[in-house]
Parts: sequence; structure tokens; C-alpha cells
Amino acid sequence: MTVTVQQLVGIFPSLRVLILGDVMLDRFVYGQASRLSPEGPIPVLTIERETVMAGGAANVACNVASLGGVAVLIGLIGDDEPGREFAAVLCKERGVETDLVVSTSRHTTTKMRLLAGRQHLLRADIDDCRLSETDVAALLARFSKHLPECDVVVLSDYAKGVLSPKMLREAIGIARAAKKTILADPKFPDMRIYDGVTIVTPNAGEARATTGIAVKSDVAAEEAARSILNSAPALDGVLITRSADGMSFMMRNGEVGHIPTAAREVNDVSGAGDTVMATLALSLAAGASIAMAARAANLAAGVAVSKVGTAKVLPEELYSADQGTRVHSTEAKIFPFRQLLEQVEVWRARGEKIGFTNGCFDLVHPGHVSLLACARAQCDRLVVGLNSDASVKRLKGSARPVQDEVARAIVLASLANVDAVTLFDTDTPLELIRALRPEVLIKGADYRVDQIVGAEDVQAYGGRVHLVPLVSGQSTTQTIEKLVRSKECS
Repeated sequence: MTVTVQQLVGIFPSLRVLILGDVMLDRFVYGQASRLSPEGPIPVLTIERETVMAGGAANVACNVASLGGVAVLIGLIGDDEPGREFAAVLCKERGVETDLVVSTSRHTTTKMRLLAGRQHLLRADIDDCRLSETDVAALLARFSKHLPECDVVVLSDYAKGVLSPKMLREAIGIARAAKKTILADPKFPDMRIYDGVTIVTPNAGEARATTGIAVKSDVAAEEAARSILNSAPALDGVLITRSADGMSFMMRNGEVGHIPTAAREVNDVSGAGDTVMATLALSLAAGASIAMAARAANLAAGVAVSKVGTAKVLPEELYSADQGTRVHSTEAKIFPFRQLLEQVEVWRARGEKIGFTNGCFDLVHPGHVSLLACARAQCDRLVVGLNSDASVKRLKGSARPVQDEVARAIVLASLANVDAVTLFDTDTPLELIRALRPEVLIKGADYRVDQIVGAEDVQAYGGRVHLVPLVSGQSTTQTIEKLVRSKECS
């Protein structure tokens, strides 16, 4: 079946992916490090904020859900606070169904990353790879229960003990008997342990550890893939992820392909392999060929590495990446709300200051241009909140806007001083301001600070309000009135 990326994205919501593997709690601690400790030659991190995410196999599940599919996650957590925090995080993930085993014999795997701006200072892990017979039985029981309702199986191995040789042997046997497509992200160097899965997805380092072949060219990738296939006679295919060199795949039927990287800007590679696995699983379940599925997975990885932290990819981002419009066009500066929050997180993680202003911008005139130029001078990235058509009508009357919201957004996005445009449908941008938490809130000087929506919130967390002097004689209303009078006189 030949399908396009757009068609694949349309099929994803009808698919269910069963995921078994190592789950963990990912904690990110962000701050600034401007001095060394007097106790030793190490930086002192002044903590500003923390975020927690569900990582490991759970990140595969979250990527399946963000792409529109339904993920059914089977994993093992400890009877401890990190385990409860992990479960609470996943409860908020729409499209992720969990059936977690709570073990009394091990701790929840936890990774804590300390970052100063974009710089990783330290990672501290809690690792506990114990797996009791009771845990194995419980995990396999849950796996078997959910298998009939799912379209594809993912075995997500992070070498934390859940996918032991015995567990793999049992799970693969159960899934093969049910005639399911099985994908495995391997960690054991001996690929015979994964014999029976449909496709294994080692990275270049794992492929070298398995075969002794340095995967530095397409020819070497084919040699490594062939070696892996020869070692596991019931394995159907190998897909090797090669970081900046893209991907290579080889199937037992002789099909071979090499896909160049799709990344345009790399901010963080955390979780990119999980994005690949989620996209590959959904694409194959949707009926794509291995070549098409690998291409979609490669595009998704390119989106993921452009973000900061353990990233999730949205359907519209995958489609935009396929169309080649992402990041570099005027339209790419127009963000839906969720994407805007993620982009602002990327900028802020670089240490960039976010500014925000808003308005109807019905007919952009020199006053608007001056406002936006002055606003951009106060920050590193300027976000413009644009009233939707419905919002403008409520504020300005039924005859407005003169230009619809799409046209207004495109005009604003074409200006060099504007980094992002997003629409809001409410009468004020207060909810948007509270979500973005800009360091600088900018408005025209025809307002007093106490009249500006969001000023109190911004000042409360340490941000500031900046008033821009107006250009005299410039307003959209006046421009429209002039046009009307001119038409009447003619």
C-alpha cells in the first residue's frame, strides 16, 4: 500500500500501539550558574524551575499519543514517591492508557538533569534493575490481556531490567502467535535475543557493539544490517539510526534504503529515538512500506531534535516537515497555541528573553511598524498575540476586521521584528500571557500600566512592562475613515 505522510497522519487516530519496556521519571532542573562554589571547583546552580516527564518507554507512548494514536503502556514502577509521580504525570497524557505493575522489590528508575541555560551540568540517576518472578508474571499477564486490541507491538529496551532475555522470549512468542508486527529498540549486543521480532532499530553505536562494524557510510550500514540479519534468522528487518547521517534499513527480502537526516536545527537529541519508534510503529500499522515508514520516522526525528528536552511531535509538525515549510517560511512563524508554548520553551532554554504584545493589527500602518520595532528592541524574541476575527468583531463592530485573521497573521509574520504570531479568540490575551509568562510585556503609551491586561501578572513574577511612544496621526480607524470619505467624494 502506497500512502503519503498526510494520509498516514489521517490514519494514526484509528491505531493502538502496545508498548512494553523500561519506564522512568525524567526530571529537568533549570537555572543559572554564574559562580563557582567556595567548597570546590564546581558551578553553583541557582534553581529557577523544574519540570518532570515520563521517560523511557513512556516517552514512546507519549509520542504515539501526540501523533494522534492510542498508546497502551505496560511498565514497572516501584512502590515509592517517584513511581507515584510518574503515574500522576501519565494520567494527564491524553491518548496514553497505562497498566503499570507496582513492584515491592525495586525502586522507580529516575533521571535528574541539571541545566544552566542550554548547558547540561550534571545527570543524577536512580537505577534499580531487579526483576522478580512475580514482576515477570504480572507484566506478561498485562501484555497478553491488551495484545488482541492493539495493532502493533513495541518493545522499548532501556537496559533497566524489564526486558530481560526471559521476558523478551515470552513476549515475542506471545506477539508472534497473535501475528502482530513487533518492533524492538535493542540494548543487548547479542541480537539473537530479539530473534522473532519484525524490525530491530539499533543506533549506530549499538550496531557497532553487535557487529564490530563502524557505521560511518551507507556501505558499512548495509554490512552491519546484513550481519545482524544473519545472526537472527527469524528477524525480518533492521533499521539503523545514524544521527546526523540519517537512517539505513535492510529487510530480509533484500529491500535496502538510506535516508538522509531531516534535522535543520539541533537543540536536544533527548528522546529522539523514542520519536522514531513511535512514528515507525504507527506508520507500519497504517499500512506504509518500510521505506515510507522510515521516511516518516526520519522527518519526526528531525522535528524532535529541534526542541529542548524529551520532545513530542504533533501531527501538523510531521506534515509540515514533509512539506518542507517548517521553520524557514513566513507561515512557519504562525503558531497554534501548543506549538507556540514549545517554541517559547526552546528560546527560553537558550537564555533568550521573551517579549509579548498584542492587538487587532487590521491594517498595518507605520504606527504598528514602529511599535513592533520598539517592542523587539526590548527582548530577544517577540511574540505577537493577534485577535481572531470573532474577537475583533466583538471589540470593533460588525464591519471589522477589514482583513481576515489569516491575512493579518501573514502580514505580521512577514515582518523581521516579529518572531511568532498566534491567534486568540478571547476579548483579552490574559490567558495567553499567563501561559507564555513573557519577561517583557509591551503596549503603546496610550495606556497606563494599571490599564494593561496582564501587567499585574507579569510584574508579580519579576517581569516588566514597557510602554512605546505612539506615532502621531496613525491609527487603523482613521485610515478606514479616510478611505470611506475618499470613496464618498468620488
